[in-house]
Amino acid sequence: MSSWLGGLGSGLGQSLGQVGGSLSSFTGQISNFTKDMLLEGVEEVGDAATELHVSNSKLAEVEAAFATQKSEYERLKKLHAELEEKLEASEIQIKQQSAEYRTLLQQKDVEISHLKARQSGLQEEVQKLQQSAQSAASSPAVLPVTTASLTATSSSPSTFLTRPTGSHHGFHSDEMDISDVLWSQQEINRLSTEVMRLEGEVAHWRRISQASATTRTGNGDQGEILKLQRTIKDLRDEMSREVDEHQHELAALQDAQRQKLAEITRRHREELAEYEERIEELEEQIHSGGSHVSSPADSSKLPELQKNIQSLQEAVERREKQLAELSASLEDAQRKQASLQLERDDALEENVGLLQNYSRLQASVAELQTRVQEQEGKALQKTQFEHEIQTLRNNLAEREMERLKNFSESEPKEEVEHADILELNTIIGTLRQEKEVLEQEKLDLQHRLKVAEDQMVSNNSSLIESGEVESLEDLKVELERKEKVLRATQEERDTLMSELEELDRQNQEAMQHLITAKEQLSGQLKEAEAELIRMTAELNTTKDQKGALEQELETQREKTSQSAFTLNDLHMGKQQLEQTVKELKDMLGRAHEQSREARRESADLKKSLQEREEQLAAAKAELDQRGERRAEGQRAEEELAGKERELSDLRREMNEMRSSYEKGMSEEYEMKMENRRLKEEHENALRKEEELRKQLKENQAALNKMTREKDTRIEALKLEKHQLEGELSQAERTLSEQVKQYQQTIEELTRARSMDASALQTEHESAIKLNQEKDLEIAKLRRDVEQLASDHRDTNEMLSITVAGQKQLTDLLQEKDVFVETLKQNAADLQREMETRMSAMTKEAEVLKQAVEEKDKQLGGMKEENSHLKEEIDRLRDQQSRPQPLAEPKTLDIITELETEIAQLKSSRNALEDEVRSLKRTSEDQEASLQAQQSELEQAHTRHQQTTLNYDRLIHAKDEEITRLQQSVGQGHLPALQGDVILQEDKTRSLNQDNGNEKHDLSKVEIEKLVRGIKEKETEIIQLNEKNLSLTRQLDQLAVSRDEVGKLSQMIQQKDLEIQALHARVSMGHSQDVLYLQQQLQTFAVEREQMLAVLNEKTRENSQLRSDYHRLMDIVAGKEAALVKLQQENQRLSNMSDPSGSQEMFKETIQNLSRIIREKDIEIDALTQKCQTLVTVLQSTGGEPGAASGGVSSNQFEELLQERDTLKQQVKKMEEWKQQVITTVKNMQHESAQLHEELIKLQSQVSADSDCSSKLSVDYARLIQSYEQKEKRLGGLSLELAQVQQTISQLSTTKDVLLGKLDSVAQTPEVAATQSSGLSLTAEPQTQQNASPVNSNNLQRETEVLQAQLAEKENLIRTLQENNHRLSNAASTSESEQRSQAEEVRQVRDRLESLQRSVREKDLLIKTKGDQLTQVSEALRNRENDNEVLKQAVTNLKERALILEMDARKLKEENEQVAARSREKESEFRALQETNMQVSLLLREKEFELSAISEKAATVERMLKDKELGKSGELNQLLNELKSMQEKAVMFQQERDQMMMALKQKQMETTALQSELQHTRDKEQRLNLELERLRNHLLEIEDSYTREALAAEDRETELRRRVALLDEKLATSSNAVENASQQASMQVESLQEQLSNVVKQRDDTLLQLRASQEQVRQYAVSLSNLQMVLEQFQQEEKAMYSAELERHKKEKDEWKRKALLLEDQASALQMNLDEANAALDSASRLTDQIDQKEEQIEELKKQVDVRQEMLEEAQKKLMNLLNSTEGKIDKVLMRNLFLGYFHTPKTKRADVLRLMGSVLGLNREQVDQMLEDDARHGVTGWVSSWLGGRGAQSVPNTPQRPTSGQGLNSSFSEMFVKFLEMESTPSLPAPRLPVHDINPLSAPPPGRTTGSSSGSAGAAAGIRRAGESNPFLAPRSAAVPLVAGSGSAGSGGHLLMKPITDALPTFTPVPVSAEASAGAVLKDLLKQ
Repeated sequence: MSSWLGGLGSGLGQSLGQVGGSLSSFTGQISNFTKDMLLEGVEEVGDAATELHVSNSKLAEVEAAFATQKSEYERLKKLHAELEEKLEASEIQIKQQSAEYRTLLQQKDVEISHLKARQSGLQEEVQKLQQSAQSAASSPAVLPVTTASLTATSSSPSTFLTRPTGSHHGFHSDEMDISDVLWSQQEINRLSTEVMRLEGEVAHWRRISQASATTRTGNGDQGEILKLQRTIKDLRDEMSREVDEHQHELAALQDAQRQKLAEITRRHREELAEYEERIEELEEQIHSGGSHVSSPADSSKLPELQKNIQSLQEAVERREKQLAELSASLEDAQRKQASLQLERDDALEENVGLLQNYSRLQASVAELQTRVQEQEGKALQKTQFEHEIQTLRNNLAEREMERLKNFSESEPKEEVEHADILELNTIIGTLRQEKEVLEQEKLDLQHRLKVAEDQMVSNNSSLIESGEVESLEDLKVELERKEKVLRATQEERDTLMSELEELDRQNQEAMQHLITAKEQLSGQLKEAEAELIRMTAELNTTKDQKGALEQELETQREKTSQSAFTLNDLHMGKQQLEQTVKELKDMLGRAHEQSREARRESADLKKSLQEREEQLAAAKAELDQRGERRAEGQRAEEELAGKERELSDLRREMNEMRSSYEKGMSEEYEMKMENRRLKEEHENALRKEEELRKQLKENQAALNKMTREKDTRIEALKLEKHQLEGELSQAERTLSEQVKQYQQTIEELTRARSMDASALQTEHESAIKLNQEKDLEIAKLRRDVEQLASDHRDTNEMLSITVAGQKQLTDLLQEKDVFVETLKQNAADLQREMETRMSAMTKEAEVLKQAVEEKDKQLGGMKEENSHLKEEIDRLRDQQSRPQPLAEPKTLDIITELETEIAQLKSSRNALEDEVRSLKRTSEDQEASLQAQQSELEQAHTRHQQTTLNYDRLIHAKDEEITRLQQSVGQGHLPALQGDVILQEDKTRSLNQDNGNEKHDLSKVEIEKLVRGIKEKETEIIQLNEKNLSLTRQLDQLAVSRDEVGKLSQMIQQKDLEIQALHARVSMGHSQDVLYLQQQLQTFAVEREQMLAVLNEKTRENSQLRSDYHRLMDIVAGKEAALVKLQQENQRLSNMSDPSGSQEMFKETIQNLSRIIREKDIEIDALTQKCQTLVTVLQSTGGEPGAASGGVSSNQFEELLQERDTLKQQVKKMEEWKQQVITTVKNMQHESAQLHEELIKLQSQVSADSDCSSKLSVDYARLIQSYEQKEKRLGGLSLELAQVQQTISQLSTTKDVLLGKLDSVAQTPEVAATQSSGLSLTAEPQTQQNASPVNSNNLQRETEVLQAQLAEKENLIRTLQENNHRLSNAASTSESEQRSQAEEVRQVRDRLESLQRSVREKDLLIKTKGDQLTQVSEALRNRENDNEVLKQAVTNLKERALILEMDARKLKEENEQVAARSREKESEFRALQETNMQVSLLLREKEFELSAISEKAATVERMLKDKELGKSGELNQLLNELKSMQEKAVMFQQERDQMMMALKQKQMETTALQSELQHTRDKEQRLNLELERLRNHLLEIEDSYTREALAAEDRETELRRRVALLDEKLATSSNAVENASQQASMQVESLQEQLSNVVKQRDDTLLQLRASQEQVRQYAVSLSNLQMVLEQFQQEEKAMYSAELERHKKEKDEWKRKALLLEDQASALQMNLDEANAALDSASRLTDQIDQKEEQIEELKKQVDVRQEMLEEAQKKLMNLLNSTEGKIDKVLMRNLFLGYFHTPKTKRADVLRLMGSVLGLNREQVDQMLEDDARHGVTGWVSSWLGGRGAQSVPNTPQRPTSGQGLNSSFSEMFVKFLEMESTPSLPAPRLPVHDINPLSAPPPGRTTGSSSGSAGAAAGIRRAGESNPFLAPRSAAVPLVAGSGSAGSGGHLLMKPITDALPTFTPVPVSAEASAGAVLKDLLKQ
C-alpha cells in the first residue's frame, strides 16, 4: 500500500513538474510579449512601406508566438486532462480503500471487544477449571502448562495495551496511517490466535475435569496433547506471518505494475500527440504549397503526380484492409475476453471452494507440513512469481495478486490467465507493428510530396494550359478526399485504442472483483468461526439460564416464606381486631344499659312531675277554695313558692337528664359508627385473608408448575447436553478423520504438483465434493441443534398457547353470540337513525332554501336601493353641474346622508357575508354529518360483511344452485341488454339531431351509467340470493327436527320462485327503467340549465354591484382629488396674494374647522348607531309576542324620549354649526373662485410671456445665424479688400516708379539747356540759327511721349476707381440681396412652422383617433375576454352541475342501497316472523297433541272404569267419535293456521306495497318540485340571455357608428394632410436647391473628416496598444497593490494590537483620571472651605487690627505709667520669682537669676559675671544653707516661641502691664474649626523637645508678616506672647508665661513633611 502511494506521488510529482515547466515558459513568453508591445510605440518609421513591412513582420512573429502558445496550451490541456483522470482514479481508489478500511476497522474493533470479553471469560473459566483440577487431582505434570498459559494470557493484554491509545482517534477518519491499520490487523490476528489457544486450553481443562471426575489417569497423554497444541499454534502463527509477507509482496508488485502501466499509457499518448502535431504541420505545408504554386508544371509532371496518387490510393486500401483486420482482431479479442470472463467466473467459483478447503485445511497443514516442505514451497512460489512478473508486465497485476493469494489451489486458473495474457500481448504487438508500418508509409508519402513540391516550384516559369489546371484541381480534390480518409482511419485507430484501454480497465475491475470475492470468503470464514463461538456462548447462556432458574426457585421459596409470615401477621391482626370488636361490643352494652337507666330515670321524673302538677292543680283548687282564708292563703303561697322552687329544681334536673341523655345518645351513635367501621375492617381483613389464601394457593400452584417446568427443562437441557457432547465427540472423531484425509490429500497434492493439470482438476473436484459433504454435515448438525432448541421453545409455548386458546375459544363463542345480538340491535338502531337523520336533513335543506330565497329578496331590495342611490348620485351630479348658490348647503347634507347610507350598506353587506359564511358552515356541517353517516353506514356494512364472511364458511351445499341462477340471469340479461342498448342508441341519435354534440356525449355517459346501474342491480340480486342461501343455512343449522327442515326447504323454494319472479321483473322492467332514466336525464339537463342561468344572473348582479361600488369609490376619490387641488390652488393663491401672517391664520382656521368637522362626524356616527340600536330594541320589543309586559316599560320609554329630546337639541346645535361652517365654506369658495380667476389670468399672462419669449428666442437664433453669415461675408469682403489694397499698393508703387522716371526725364533737359547755354555762349554767333529748330522738335516728341504715358496712367486710375465703385456696389447689392434672402428664409421658415404646426395638430388628431380606436379595440377585446371568461364560467358551471348530478346520483344510489338494505332487513324480519309463526304453530300443535293425549288418557280411564262397569260398546263408539272429532279439529286448526299464514303474508305484502307507493309518490313530488324550479330558472336564464344579446347588439351598433365617424374624420384629415404635404413638397423643392449648395460644402468637410478619421484610427490603434500596455501595468500594479494591501493589513493588525494596548492604557488612565477628578472635587470642596476660612481669617485680622490699635493706645498709657512708676517693683512678682528660683532645678537656676536681674534692671554681663563667681566661690551657698539642703522641685518647661517683631530692650514691667491689659479686655474665644472639614495642625507632642516646636513656629512665622501670629497653628500661650524670648532656644520661661490652657482652646498642629506632595495629602484627606 505504501509503495503504491509512493508510486502515485512520484507520478503526480513528474506531471506537476511538467506543468510547472510549461507554466514558466508561458510566463516568459508573456513577459517577452509585453516588452515587444512596449517597444512597438518607440519604433516609429517615417516611411509608410517600411512601417507596413515592420507591422507585417511583427504580425507574423505574433502569429508564430500564438501558434506556439496554442500548441503549448493544448499540450498543457492534455496533461491537465490526464492528471485529472489520474486524480479521479486515485480519489475513487482512495475512497474505496478508505471505506473498506473503515468497515474493516469497525469490524476489527467489534472483534477486539468480543475477543477481549471472550478472553476475560475464558481466563475466568481457566482459573475455575484449574481450581477444580487442582482440587480433583494434584497432577504435577499439568501445573507448568497452566502457569505458562496464564502467563501468556496475562502478557497478551499487556502487550496489546502497550500500544498508545492515541491512534484510536483516527479510526473513522481518512488521515489514519496504513501502519496503524496493519498493526491493528496484526493485533487482531494475535488476539484471535490467543483466543483460539485459550479455547483449546478451556477444552483441555474440561477434558481434564471430566477425566478427573471419571478416571483420574492419563496425565502423560494430556501433556503430549498440550505439546501438539503448542506446535499447532506455532505453525498457525508462522502461516499467518507468511500470509502477511505475501500480501506485502503483492501490494508492492501491484504498485510497480500500476506505475509501469501509467508510464506506458503516458508514452503512448505522447507519441500519438506528436504524430498528430506532425500530421497537422504536414497538412499546413500542403495547403501553403498549394497556395504558393500558382501554376502547375509541364505535362511531364502529371504522370508522376498520378503515380503518387495511385500509390497513395494503394496505401489507403492497405490501411483499410489493415483496419478491417484490426477490427476483426478486436472482435476476436472481445470474444476471447467474454470467454475469459466466463472462465474467470468459473475460476471464482472454484476459488470459493478452494478458499473454504484452505480455511478447513489450514490447521491440519500447519500441524503436519514440515519446515523443509514449506521452504521448498516457498522457493517454487518465488520462481513462479518471477516468471509471472516477467510475462505479465502490461495489464494484469491484480490477477497476479489474486493468484498469489490463492497459492497452489489456483494453478489451473493461472494457466488459463497466462494464455489470455499472451494472446492480448500478441494482439498488442501486432497492432504496434501495424502502427510502425503505417508510420513508415506516411514518411514515404511525405518524402514524395516534398519532392513533387520542389519540382513544381522549379518549373513555375513554364506555360499553363487549361486542361492541366483542371486535372490538377481534380487531383487536389482527390488528395483532400484521401486525407479525409486518412483522418477517419486515424480516428478509428484512436477509438480502437480507447476500446483497448476500456478493456484494460474492465480487466482491472474484474481483478478488483476477484479481490472483493476473496475478502467476502474470508468474511464468511470469520462468520463460521463466529457461529462456533456463538454456539459455545449459547451453551454458556443455557448454563446461566439454569443458574437463573435456580435463583428464581430460591426467590419463590423466599416469597412463600414471606407470604407465610404475612399470613401469620394477618392472623395476629385479625385476632387483635376481634379483641377490639369484643371490647367495643362490651362498651356498647354498657352504653345501652346506661341509656336504659337514663330512660327509666326520665320516666320516673316525668311521673313525679305529673304527680307534682296534679298536686299543684289540687293545691290551686284548694287555694281557690281557701281564698277567703288569708293565713291559709299565705301558707299556700309559701307552699306554692316552695313547690315552684321544687319545680324549677325538677326542671333543672330534667334539663340535666336531657343533656346527659343526648350525650348518651351521641356516644351510642358514635359507638354504632365505630362498630360499623370495625365490622367493615373485619370484613376487609377477611377478604384480604381470603385473597392471600387464594394468592398462596396460586403461588403454590405456580411454584409447582415452575418446578415441574424447571425439572422438565433441566432434564431436556441435560439430554441436549448429552446429545451435544455426543455430537462434539463425533465431530472430533470426524475432524481427526478429516485431518488424516487432509494429510493424505496434501501429500497427494504435493506429489501431483509436477503432474498434469487434468489430474489436479480431478483431485480438486474430489476435494470440493468432500468439502461440500462436510459443509452439509455441519449444516445438518447445526439444523439439528436449532431444531432441538426450537422444539424446546415450541413445547413451552404450546403449553401456554393451548390454555390461552381454550380461553379464547370460549370467549370467542360468547362474543359471537353477543355480536349476533348486537348486530341485530345495531341494524334496527341504524334504520331508525337513518330515518331520523334523513328527516332532519330534509328539514335543514328546506330551511336553507328558505334562507336562500330570503337572501334573494334582500338582494332585490339591495338592487332597488342601489338604483335609488344611482338616481341620487345623478341628481347630485346635475346639482353640481348647475352653479346654484342657494342649493350648495344641501350638498353637504346629501353627502353626509350618502355616507351614512354607504356605511349602512357596508354593514348590511358585512351582515350578508356573515350570513353566507354561516350558511356555508351549516352546509359544511351537514356534509360532515352526511360523511359521518356514510362512515357509520360503511362500518355497519363492514360488520355485515364480517358476519357474512363468518357465515360464508358454511355455504358449500348450494353452490351449484347459485351457479345455475347466475347462468340463467346472464342468459336472460344479454338479449335484454342488447335491446336496451339499441333503444338507447336510437334515442341518443334523436337527441343528437335535436340538441347537438353535448347532449350526444351526455346521453352516452348516461347510457353507460344506466348499464352500470343495471349491473349493480344484478349484483344486488346475486347478493340477495347469497343472503337467502346463508339464511337457509342458518335455518338448517337452527332446525333440529325433520319437519322444520321440510318447511325450510319449502321456504327456500318459495324464495327461489320469488327470485325468479324478480329476474323476470328485472328483464321486463329494463326498457321501462331506461325510458324512466332518460326522462330523468332530460329533466336533470333542464334543471342544470336553469341552475346555470341563475348562477349567471347572480354573477352578473355581483359584477354590477362591484362596478357600482367601484364607480362610487372613483367619484368619491375624484371629489377628494378636486378638493385637494382646490386646497393646493388656494394655498398657492394665498401665497401669491399675501405672503404675510394672514396665510398662517387661514391655514390654522382651516385645520381647526376640519378637526371640528371630524369630531362632529364622529358624534353623528355615534348618534346614528345609537338611533339604530334604539330602533332595533323597539322593533324587537314590539315584535316579541311572548313578552310579559307586551313591550317596553314606561320608565325605559321616558328615558328614550328624554334621549330623543337631547339628541334633537344636539342635532339643532349641529345644524346651526353646520350652517356656520357652510357659510364659511361658501365664503372660502367665493374667495377661491376669485383667486382661481386671478390664477387663470396669471396663467394666460404667463403663457403669453412664454410665447413671446419663445418667439424672441427663435428671432435670436435667426439673428445669430444671419450674424454668422454676415461675419462670413464680411470675412470674404475683407479678403477682397485686402486684395484690392494689395493691388492699390502695387499701383502706388508703380506710380512712384513712374513719377521717379518722370523726374529724371525733367532733370536731363535742364542739364542740356545749361550745356547748350554754355555752348551758345561759346559759339553764339556761329550756330544760333541752325540749333533752334532742332531743339524744338526734340522737346515736342518728348512731351508727346510723356502725355501718352500720363493718359495711360490716368486710364489705369479710372479703371481702378471704376473697379472700386463696382466692388462697393456689389457689396451693397450683396448686402441687400442677403437681406432679401434672409427675409425670404424667414417667410419660408414661418410657413414651414405653420405647416409643421398643422401637421403636428393632424398627427395629434390621428394619435387621438388611433388611441380611441385602440381603446375601442381594447374594449372589444375585454368584452371578448369577458365573453370567454363567461364561457369558461358556463363550462365550469356545467362541470359543477355534472358533479352535482353525480353527487345526486351517488346519493340516490346510496339511498337505494339503504332502501335495499332496509328491504333486506324487512325480509329478514319477515322470515324471522314466519319462523316465529311456524314455531308457535308447532307449539300449538304440540299443545293440541298434549291435550289430545290427555283427553285420550281420560277416555282410557273412563273406558277402564266403564269396562269395570261393563259398558265397552258405548265406549268404543265414543272413542271413534272422539277420534273423528279430533281429526276434524286438527284439520280445522291446520286450515285456520294456513289461513292465518296467508293473511299475514298478504298483510306484509300490502304494507310493503304501500311503503313502495309512498316512496314513489315522494319521489314524484320531489321531481316535480325540481322540475318547476328548473323551468323557472331556465326562463330567467333565457330572459337574461336575450337582454344581454340585445345590449350587445346595441353596443355593436354604437361601436360601428363610432368607427364610421372615425373613418370619415380620418379621410378628411388624410385629405388635409395630403394638401399640406403637397405645399410642403413645393417648399421642400425650393429648400433642396438651397441644400445642394450646402451639400457641396458638406462634401468638402467630409473629406477633411475622413482624413481626420484616419488619423483618429491610427491614434486608436496606438491607444489600443497603450491600453494593452496599461492593462499589463495595471495587472502588475494590482499585484503590487495586493502585496501592499497584505502589508497594510499586517500593519493594520499591528496597529489594532497597539490600539488595544493603548485602549487598555487609556482605560487605566481613565481610572486614574476618575480618581484625580474625585480628588479634584474634594480639593474644590476644600478650597471652598479654605475660602470660607480665609474670609474668617480676614475678619479676625480686622479684629486684630482693632485690638492692635487698642494695644497701641494701651502701650501709650503704659508708657505714661512707666514714666510715672519706673523705679517701683511689685512684691508679688518678686515673691513669685523668689519661689520660682527655688522651684527650678539647679541646672536652670541661672536662667531664673538672669530673669530676676533683668527684672531688677541689671545688665546681662553683670548677671553673667555674678553667676560665674557663684560657680567659682559658691555665692548661692547661703540660699542652700538657709533652705537646709532641700532639693529643688523640677518644674516642667513650657515651650516658648520668640516673636521676631518684638525687641529685647523693653522692660519686664511694661510687658507685664501690657499682658494684664490684654487679659483684662474681654476677648472673643478662638473660633473652633470643624473637625471633619480641616485636619487640625496641632503643636508638637509633649514628649518632643522645644526645638521642633520652635521650628514649626518659625515656619509658621515665615509665612505671615512680622508682628502677626496664627492662633490656629499654636497654643494660646504661644499665639499671644507677652514677652520676647531671652535669646537662646533652650532658655526657661517665666512662671507667669505658662500657657493658660484652662481659659482658651488649644490646637495641636500636625507636622507636615516637605517630602510629601499635595496629591498625597489630598488622597489622605479623601481616605479619611
